[in-house]
Amino acid sequence: MQEITLTLPMLPDMELTASKTACAVGEHIRMSVDKIDEMRMAVVEACINAFEHSDAQAQKVELTFAVMGQDDDPKGLQITIRDRGIGFAPDTVEEPVLKTKLSPGISKRGWGLKIIHGLMDEVDIQSGREGTTVVMRKLR
Repeated sequence: MQEITLTLPMLPDMELTASKTACAVGEHIRMSVDKIDEMRMAVVEACINAFEHSDAQAQKVELTFAVMGQDDDPKGLQITIRDRGIGFAPDTVEEPVLKTKLSPGISKRGWGLKIIHGLMDEVDIQSGREGTTVVMRKLR
């Protein structure tokens, strides 16, 4: 399995570096443009979530982009995004409801996890006192 590992500081626009890497690896394995765009958007959402909510003292996020399958027959891409923050309980995150979110005075935010799940083929989130790890897979 081919892998690329990045450690990104939690600075403005660093999620764009992660998305560019996802795009480059997707192109390398001949993933369709549509799937690359979906993967790119999911990576941006996951990074922004880590940046904004992790409270990681080290102020960094670790990413691994791993090609699934053989070099001559790639099956897709697995992206792991890890922070070493305070963690959260993924099962307790309320799914956003469009009608409610459109109400005056209600925050329009809170769509990240729903977007990630909708764009990727598989998503696994592990979180606790050691931080949060999001593993996302996109098949070619």
